[in-house]
Amino acid sequence: MIHIVIPVFNRKHFTKACLESLQRQTDQSFKVIIVDDGSTDGTADMLKEEFPEVEVLFGDGNLFWTASVNMGIKHALASGTDYVMTMNNDVDVAPDFIENTYKWARQKPNAVIGALEMDADTREPIFGGEIIDFKLNKVRHLLQELPKEKQVGIHRVSQLPGRGLLIPRAVFEKVGLFDQERFPHYVADYDFTHTAARGGFELYCNYDAKLYTYPEESGERKNRISKSLNNFYKHLFDIKGGGNLRDFTRFTLKNCPKPYVPYYLVNGYARRIFGYIVK
Repeated sequence: MIHIVIPVFNRKHFTKACLESLQRQTDQSFKVIIVDDGSTDGTADMLKEEFPEVEVLFGDGNLFWTASVNMGIKHALASGTDYVMTMNNDVDVAPDFIENTYKWARQKPNAVIGALEMDADTREPIFGGEIIDFKLNKVRHLLQELPKEKQVGIHRVSQLPGRGLLIPRAVFEKVGLFDQERFPHYVADYDFTHTAARGGFELYCNYDAKLYTYPEESGERKNRISKSLNNFYKHLFDIKGGGNLRDFTRFTLKNCPKPYVPYYLVNGYARRIFGYIVK
């Protein structure tokens, strides 16, 4: 059984669309846990009235992504789940998403498996896993390397985001939960997959399990569209800043091989500072 953990804060229209896509699944062998961290837009009432099958946990508005996800994971593990899947509320999933998730989970029962991310508007693939090179501070995007005919099945990667991320129970039992102390909002998912890999668990992206996202709705994308000194500061230092230097530093010190740390930090700082200005 898979327990899907979805943290939410307002934006109930996204949550509703996400849950409706899960209701259309060809395989209904899953349960959904929503962690509502203080929504004020009627999310709780909508869930109670329209999705009574969904378990809802409540936060006080100060959990952010990582603590919200950990709350849901703890609940799922206590319920005896075999797998936890983390998912954001601003995604829809293809009707065979769960079916194709189980298909590869049966073949790789101890692997951490991510999903193929599609643009919800164009229906074109936009993310299919990454392979990081700490030595050169480069990230290879697997989707850009694979010819169209090979964009099926599972492919080995070195890091994954938390959107549609399937995690076996055994991973939590060995490496623990997401690191909410170091990474309260962003980077926790990438850090967790690196931690799992060091713990001996393989990472794959499942090109048969498609989810649809809205790139223009991300806080970082909106920040870049409306550039200002204030938004530049938020980009680098706010807890929800996509270029948060604190999170990047902590991620590097925890996951980068020590010989490569100085170059990786300097190069990464430059990319986050000047990348915001020129892009």
